[in-house]
Amino acid sequence: MSVTRRLILRTAAALPLVAAGARFAPARAATTLKISHQFPGGTIDEGDFRDRLCRKFAASVTAATNGELDFQIYPGSSLMKTNAQFSALRKGALDLSLYPISYAGGEVKELNIGLMPALVSSYDQAVRWKKAAIGQAFTKILEEKGVVIVAWVWQAGGIASRTGAVVNPADAAGLKIRGGSREMDLMLKEAGAAVVTMPSNELYIAMQTGAVDAAMTSSTSLISFRLEELAKNLTTGRDRAFWFMLEPLIMSKAIFDALPQNQRDAIMKAGEEAETFGQEQAKKDDAAVAEIFGKAGAGIHDIDSAALEKWKAIAAASAWKDYADKGESCAELLKLAEAV
Repeated sequence: MSVTRRLILRTAAALPLVAAGARFAPARAATTLKISHQFPGGTIDEGDFRDRLCRKFAASVTAATNGELDFQIYPGSSLMKTNAQFSALRKGALDLSLYPISYAGGEVKELNIGLMPALVSSYDQAVRWKKAAIGQAFTKILEEKGVVIVAWVWQAGGIASRTGAVVNPADAAGLKIRGGSREMDLMLKEAGAAVVTMPSNELYIAMQTGAVDAAMTSSTSLISFRLEELAKNLTTGRDRAFWFMLEPLIMSKAIFDALPQNQRDAIMKAGEEAETFGQEQAKKDDAAVAEIFGKAGAGIHDIDSAALEKWKAIAAASAWKDYADKGESCAELLKLAEAV
């Protein structure tokens, strides 16, 4: 028997009374939570690590709660469209999602910092966000919007190109490029590119038809969406990158707050375990993507320090400035992020 989302929310106010009489109550019925994401599905041991992360997280929580919580996982945006997931979380219409947080930047402007070009350039820097002032401020903003961060997941990204390699800003001039966020697009425009906006799960068709010449996305997405079949060149994120995305496992705060304390604790503990797994797998994919594209015949290129500084200068003058000008909260977040 599953407890519905409506029942979870309706009974939230009664939880203190339930807890008081818990030792006299029968075993709690299982609550089934839904996890949605846009990435290809697989198994707990094989496939896109982001799907595997969700499955490992689910198994860990189910075990820790002795089956009080179980999960249904919907990969490939099979439950709802990608861009609808954040709003659904805020309304309590979806329980959890592994979600590229900058996709929600149109709804919550501060979230655009989750894919700000050249702001984060290494995993060491990225993982420091959680406990730094930027992480505390970012968490507060999300919670005020009805969303809880369960696991901080970061991914470096690269550039798959149907034409020449895109390593330096000058290489982007005249190309149709998918950047992955509004801020990334601003930097690309400043570099002379024409930008194309779409979720990463639509990139294969876009590159196949020529709607885009080059695509920036995470190493894992470059692999999972088989872009090596179409690319002539790849710029990796394995050493350093100006493309670093925050792609956390997030949960509806209304659903989270309505759960008993032991279940909330199990969720957050499993989230911490997922962060370690996610970082390890993201780094593995940064290396694997170069091997996969190389075997397919693509030229393999890396971003060096000089190229990174060129991108950073353009980003600061365009995307960073635009973001800071959006308001005091954005300017403060950018300042806190630069301090990490």
